[in-house]
Amino acid sequence: MATHVIHVEVIGRDGAKLQKFYADAFGWALDTNNPDGYGMHRDENGLTAGIGKSPDGGAGHVTLYVHRDDPAGTLKRVEKLGGKVIMPLTQVAPETTIALFADPEGHVVGLM
Repeated sequence: MATHVIHVEVIGRDGAKLQKFYADAFGWALDTNNPDGYGMHRDENGLTAGIGKSPDGGAGHVTLYVHRDDPAGTLKRVEKLGGKVIMPLTQVAPETTIALFADPEGHVVGLM
């Protein structure tokens, strides 16, 4: 499978306001039926998005997640190229494993 962006996460101070903004801007239907009200969008092309409130109340972040068939190999390559693993491969759901790395300038990117 080719490399492609599979998930985008937007976290900020006012999760509800961000959810409304992205829902209105892109026509996304967000499912917020969970304890934290985290909004999830899934489209017909496989892209998912998560939008919500920053857990620590901070300014938040935007993180893109890239699909890789060999995430462990990708993390090794990232380190060889001067990047840093921030979060090792972690299973977050039965079908979902993620990792985070920083590029040489500190920009955080996820693997999924």
